[in-house]
Amino acid sequence: MSKVQKWGREESLIWPPRGFYYTYGAIFLAVVLAGFLVYLRFSFGLSQLEKYYLPYYLRTETTGILHPTGVYQLIYIFDRQRAPRPALDSDLQPGLTPQMVGKALPFQLSPAALQQGPRLLWREPPRIYQNQALHAYLAQWIYGGATPLDLFETPLLWGALALVLELPFSLRKDIRRRRQLRYGRRLKGPLLVSGSEFSKALGGDGIGLVVDGEKKPLRIPRAAENKHILTVGDTGAGKSTIIRQILFQVAERGHGAIVYDPACEFIQQFYDERRGDIVLNPLDSRCPYWSPSDELRRKAEAKAIAVSLFQPAGMSHRFFVESPQKIFAHLLSFLPAPTQLVDWMAHPEEIDRRVKGTELAALIDPKAPNQRTGVLGSLNMVADSLRLLPKPEETASTWTATKWAEERRGWIFITSRPALREALLPLISLWLDLLVLRLLTEPHPHQRPAWFVIDELASLQRLPQLHTAITENRKSNNPIILGFQGRSQLEARYGPDAEAMLSQPATKIFLRTSEPRAAKWVSEAIGEVEIERLRETHYDGTRSGKNFALDRQTEPLVMPSEISGMDDLRAYLKYGNYVAQFSFPYIEMQTKHKAFMERDMDDFLPRAQTPRDLPPEGEGPSQGVGNVEPTTMDFNAEHL
Repeated sequence: MSKVQKWGREESLIWPPRGFYYTYGAIFLAVVLAGFLVYLRFSFGLSQLEKYYLPYYLRTETTGILHPTGVYQLIYIFDRQRAPRPALDSDLQPGLTPQMVGKALPFQLSPAALQQGPRLLWREPPRIYQNQALHAYLAQWIYGGATPLDLFETPLLWGALALVLELPFSLRKDIRRRRQLRYGRRLKGPLLVSGSEFSKALGGDGIGLVVDGEKKPLRIPRAAENKHILTVGDTGAGKSTIIRQILFQVAERGHGAIVYDPACEFIQQFYDERRGDIVLNPLDSRCPYWSPSDELRRKAEAKAIAVSLFQPAGMSHRFFVESPQKIFAHLLSFLPAPTQLVDWMAHPEEIDRRVKGTELAALIDPKAPNQRTGVLGSLNMVADSLRLLPKPEETASTWTATKWAEERRGWIFITSRPALREALLPLISLWLDLLVLRLLTEPHPHQRPAWFVIDELASLQRLPQLHTAITENRKSNNPIILGFQGRSQLEARYGPDAEAMLSQPATKIFLRTSEPRAAKWVSEAIGEVEIERLRETHYDGTRSGKNFALDRQTEPLVMPSEISGMDDLRAYLKYGNYVAQFSFPYIEMQTKHKAFMERDMDDFLPRAQTPRDLPPEGEGPSQGVGNVEPTTMDFNAEHL
């Protein structure tokens, strides 16, 4: 970082100043500079006679109006043949000329003056002269018509220019101090800065966000990227726009990405078939063939897959969660295809045959019918999800998270459709967990990073590996970007683990959050500051009798009402002890690819027939709809 952060209070013995000291200092420096330049002009820019007569010239200029006469001593050239005459610059040169009375003169006769015969340089005794007449003489014969201001115009202009250049900075500092007197000054706590100040203070060289009104983007340090990024905000506040900016930069770097895209908006802009991108959605025709059995390298990994599929949501007893997990993990050890797993779940006798002779047989013992029914019912909860997976002959390729973690070729888009999202949730959770597990446990130091982008985290069921990924994935250099609407959504999914998951991301981006508890949490996450204010008291009831005292208070840097009242496309970015307040432009989504390409499936249901749909009497089966051949039935299909 380019700037070392200061910790603790910024104490000051002389604060608070009640004057414009910076402005006074600027004026003092300008005067010193002008005086120094005037001295140089006087010492090296004026002739010997101009130096001698300068006090007289200034005095006759200023006092000539009020006093008509004054006492002066002029310099004369004297010889025995001619009458004395005032000396001119051409008669003199540097040197010393002793005088009968008083100090020696700081000049002597020049060779040109000595060629005209023996002469003396003489300073007359004090004598009364008319100020205006003497001033006119000096102006014409000594200074060539130049006024005193003309003689020192250049040094004075440089002094004025220095003052003009210093005033904007000094006045700004004085105004800031005066504002501190009124509103208080920060002693400790987070700093609220602009986007450019944020990037400069932290030496931002990583992911950047375009900021309205600033030429350079707001950037976080590159070393902070693998410490993860958290975005919180209501729908429409701008979360997707921020994520879209980040994905543009991930693509430019050539990094990998795993994007959970429930709204199917990122896939339309960033999907690239030439890059080798994968779409994980069993309802999409671009989805490859996948089987959970292909992910196994060791038998112990089957338990992790089972835990991802079977979640305790809605279950009041952990027995009916852990038992299906154990049985499913055991079934995976036979390496079945998804269609086989669905068939086994539909026939409990197949499960009995495979758990016979193991400790799992007691979990579904026919002698305990209630327990058996509950365990098998919980086990069948994932059958609908597995039934949606495409068969090998219906796809053009095969994919596994294990192989992708080794090659990291292309991006992965995990999409869904609202009507079938509930059925897809177990698969989506399993895919994300597997990717986290493979990228976490098998780091490749020379592999390119893979970014996890999980927007609308609350739309997913609990991801068992997500907590591990956020707390430990930093070492494997795979940044995670989480997006959700409020803290309560994470607490409902992850319980006590939500606290650690919210605190771990080093970069937090807060947008508008209307829910009061969420807005309060955002305010607390940004932090509080200790403010010192000057308090003025009048002890005798008048302005003259007063004293001052310093009052210290702790208050939030950003109030919850400010969070809930923010406009769209405005945010606070917090990293370390710096908080950047910024607004960003809306980035229009570019539709380059289809959001969803429906796969041909045989799970359509016919609608009920109306009387006009029935064949005329005598021209078809007489038993009604139940006897109508499916191939000749007229119906409208609606995909579930």
